[in-house]
Amino acid sequence: MRNLLKTIAPRVMITLSLLIIGLSCAINPVTGKKELMLMSEQQEIALGVQSDPEVVASFGLYESPAIQAFITEKGSQMAAVSHRSELEYHFKVLDSPVVNAFALPGGFVYFTRGIMAYFSNEAEFAGVLGHEIGHITARHGARQQTTQILGQAGMIFGLIISKDFAQFADVASQALGILFLKFSREHETESDRLGVEYSTKIGYDAREMAGFFQTIKRLSGDQEGIPTFMSTHPDPIDRYNTVGKLAADWQQKTGGTNFKINRDTYLRMIDGIVYGEDPRQGYVENNVFYHPELRFQFPVPSAWKVQNLPTQVQMAPSDGKALILFNLAQEKDLRSAADATVTKDSLRQVEPAQAITVHGLSGVSILADQVNPQDNTTIRLQIYLIQYNNMIYRFYGMAYLADFNNYRPAFLNTMQQFRALTDQSKINVTPEKIKVRQVTANGTLASVLRNFNMPENRLAELAIINGMEVTTQVQKGMLIKTVSK
Repeated sequence: MRNLLKTIAPRVMITLSLLIIGLSCAINPVTGKKELMLMSEQQEIALGVQSDPEVVASFGLYESPAIQAFITEKGSQMAAVSHRSELEYHFKVLDSPVVNAFALPGGFVYFTRGIMAYFSNEAEFAGVLGHEIGHITARHGARQQTTQILGQAGMIFGLIISKDFAQFADVASQALGILFLKFSREHETESDRLGVEYSTKIGYDAREMAGFFQTIKRLSGDQEGIPTFMSTHPDPIDRYNTVGKLAADWQQKTGGTNFKINRDTYLRMIDGIVYGEDPRQGYVENNVFYHPELRFQFPVPSAWKVQNLPTQVQMAPSDGKALILFNLAQEKDLRSAADATVTKDSLRQVEPAQAITVHGLSGVSILADQVNPQDNTTIRLQIYLIQYNNMIYRFYGMAYLADFNNYRPAFLNTMQQFRALTDQSKINVTPEKIKVRQVTANGTLASVLRNFNMPENRLAELAIINGMEVTTQVQKGMLIKTVSK
């Protein structure tokens, strides 16, 4: 886990510098029209180069040479036929279960393993890839970046003035995705057009891109919080109709006849991809949070909601009156970490920091206040810093002053029960993976899945993963996705 706050301030400063420089006119590479632009192309590239390490550090790269080679090959082909072929593009697969894809200004494109698991063929992937490259070629990020940077900074620093901690916890779980994905509907529609154009030009059937929007529609309706991918996009059904027409038009323009779908080759490539949350990166069981890779555990207050993010774990009660944040301090010793925590967050210590021992581990306890200058309200924080395995782990337990004593016992119970994880049954957990299988007899998707011993309560989920209905007829010899450990 890494703290992102240190990376935000420099980007805010970049934005402020751009505002000082003022507006300038530039030619849009896609439309050929002049438009007001805050960023030069060099500044776009610089922003992408600066932000890429943050993205990679926050999510991690998904370790699959085959999938990485695939996305790089297809991305390079598509970049070559785009409106900004001179840019140096970078294509990466991130280790996140969230169904998402996004682009940074200057040529950086990211797909999560989550969205890779939901594509059913290469043509679906190519359409979304073209869409994301379209954001770059049309300079959407450069036009939106000022608003997005300031919005992100406000969200994070707004923690100290939020009236509803639970709302903060919900929003923060999607913060990084929103930072890079919140384009206008006009921009999204333009990127759809470009996605169709680019994918058609490298030989793919862009009608499959339209079909993937139906999968996204079903996914967003059936699974809470997923996906952010289409949150500001036009309605998926409208896009289905529009993209289908655009695909037909572009196929006619190119004069091609045999446009690729490549279903089987894609499915064989993603066979074995991790599906859903990876418990090796942390999971909750019976009100205990376990982290098998980092080998620690701590209790979660009963009935509190948990968000396990790449940079921190968040825990909040349903009433939204308190919040526990758990993250990794950047400092290497307790004294430096304690000083930095107080200084960075402009805290006012209520009592001197105290040396503590937590299950044999050295630590520091801090009780402090943070005052909101806008309305003079006070948040009280119970902070524990614990040294374990050459790292400093940090708990923040926070509530408004009037509520703090009601929640402090829950804060302390979680913090004081932090300990080494030694239970091998909790350590040796494995994630679910996509398992591609060949249909052995004609039938409905539901009947085939039952023959593969898939649980009845997961048939609807597996139908969405396959881009089908449970009643869809499948033929002997077809490949379909199942899940297994």
